[in-house]
Amino acid sequence: MCPHVSAVCAPCERLASVFACLGQQRLRKGSFVHDVVIVGAGPVGLFLACELGLAGCSVLVLERAPELRSPWKADPLGMRGLSAASVEAFYRREMLHPLLRASGVHDGPAANPDTDEPSPPRGVGHFAGMMLDPAQVDVTALPFRLAGPASEGVMTSLEAVETVLSERASKLGVEVRRGVTVSAVAQDGESVVVQAGWHEYAARWVVGCDGGRSTVRGLAGFEFVGTEPQFTGYVLLAPIADPEKLHPGFNLTPTGMYLRTPAEEYIGMLEFDGGAFDRSQRPTREHLQAVLRRVSGTDVTLTDVHLASSFTDRAMQTTTYRQGRVLLAGDSAHIHSPLGAQGLNLGLGDAMNLGWKLAATVHGHAPDGLLDTYTRERHPIGAGVLDWTRAQAAAMKPDPHAQAVQGVLRDLLGTRDGTTYVFKKTSGSSNRYDLGSEHPLVGRNAPDLRLEDGTRLGDLMQDGRGVALNFSIARSLHGSAMGWESRIRYVAGPARNDLGLGAVLVRPDGTVAWAGDRDPDREAFEQAAGHWFGAPQV
Repeated sequence: MCPHVSAVCAPCERLASVFACLGQQRLRKGSFVHDVVIVGAGPVGLFLACELGLAGCSVLVLERAPELRSPWKADPLGMRGLSAASVEAFYRREMLHPLLRASGVHDGPAANPDTDEPSPPRGVGHFAGMMLDPAQVDVTALPFRLAGPASEGVMTSLEAVETVLSERASKLGVEVRRGVTVSAVAQDGESVVVQAGWHEYAARWVVGCDGGRSTVRGLAGFEFVGTEPQFTGYVLLAPIADPEKLHPGFNLTPTGMYLRTPAEEYIGMLEFDGGAFDRSQRPTREHLQAVLRRVSGTDVTLTDVHLASSFTDRAMQTTTYRQGRVLLAGDSAHIHSPLGAQGLNLGLGDAMNLGWKLAATVHGHAPDGLLDTYTRERHPIGAGVLDWTRAQAAAMKPDPHAQAVQGVLRDLLGTRDGTTYVFKKTSGSSNRYDLGSEHPLVGRNAPDLRLEDGTRLGDLMQDGRGVALNFSIARSLHGSAMGWESRIRYVAGPARNDLGLGAVLVRPDGTVAWAGDRDPDREAFEQAAGHWFGAPQV
């Protein structure tokens, strides 16, 4: 039965006939055409496709848009800030330098060869329109931070990100089909079939990465809950007849907020209208000018509008990221306002976390319950980002209560502790999965540890395997690690800065799975390796 109507709909009826012959198909072919079908070729879907392709999975990506490039993705309206954690994900997969080149960044993150001591970040951003001073960040308070090629965030465009990922996906044998609209999804205990037009695509797994209005989410029956919007936001590229009437930077006003950036003609604004604007309609110049005048309190004039987009602070999240053989990642699983610019980073974190787990499941060596840890680990991170954006919306609301809160926040954010707190949140350095260990490093993104010969942890993670680093001269873990040789790269030797550790086990997504002291416990290492990488090879 179709989940949306009382009778069987045509797409679902057709899929039912497909399932009738799936058993024969398995007998004839021995396997499906694809291990994984990903719906959506945005940054999240493409990054996930690269992770699966790197692990040797057969991957098909279906994308509704007919072309990769669009004026939205190349224009300043498509600029995004990648956090240090996201930049590190590109670095660990040999895609950082291509990304910097595609982004036109010539002075991007670079490692100082003479020190592993981190320097203050070059940018922190804002909270609720209140800018923060990066010099106020207390680097010593950042957990296990080391200097490295990916210790800073990067400003880039969606086009640059998608171009780099598309090229990498192609090299890994991932097939991307564009101009394809998914109309139905059905699954049984062993397979999923996706219908697009008159074509059916059978796979072991399907992942919806098709954005905030996800078709896969609706077709698979995911529960989507959260809060309704308080405002409508706009970003526009528009010539202004009298730009001197608008102050530069973020401007919180008695009627909303507007942003005038150094980029010529680029304007952002919020109007607390309860999300009343009909976002199915393209905003006209007259409407945008009226909103800008209301929130700025001026009679500023827009002479034209080249590009414009609207958004709200509606904050919703699925209760689980998995329904049987259908999974969600990125905006398909959670939506929120762009305040804080964490949406892309949150989605890339989903893809990094899911990729290796799904690949291990496809190849049959995943330990029991590994795929379920995807929701368990990523759902709390997503919920935290939703609350982060809700807090900013509440603080920006143009009423006396919110304005009183703004005064308190300005005082707090002007302190070293306040700025450091915000940086921890926006950079991802405060994220920690609960992996059941009391060691403060376990569950965190691994620092870019560097051996005496100059080799960095990031250099060792390029093939998508886990990494075991043993710095201790007291005990070798080589014999134990050999049981997982195809899944874990083992490297031993002294480190330039071992942070007081004797050994660490790092998952393919860069998360520390286990950490040992100067005399690492071999049994504890083997237990952690088996827990995350399955039974050792015979």
